[in-house]
Amino acid sequence: MSDKQTFNEKYHQYQCYEIRLKGHLDNRWIDWFEGLSITLEEDGDTLLSGPVVDQSALHGLLKKVRDLGMPLVSVSSLETGSSALLGTGQADQSDVK
Repeated sequence: MSDKQTFNEKYHQYQCYEIRLKGHLDNRWIDWFEGLSITLEEDGDTLLSGPVVDQSALHGLLKKVRDLGMPLVSVSSLETGSSALLGTGQADQSDVK
């Protein structure tokens, strides 16, 4: 077998991202960011992390952030196999206020 990826394998894989927001999200937004882990950081930031199917979906997430009116701190692409990918993709209720 070849180590080369086919077009479909290369361009139809999920990319994982971390989206950092200034301020804490409350629990009413959990369903809006379905599939992403929501972590409330001690410094007051919210970290959304998880797989995003493509660039269009990423832009859709960023539009949701814009609509919330929360300042966007950063958007980072994660390497496949990152520890952030090992979660269930669901927010931990104890982390969300």
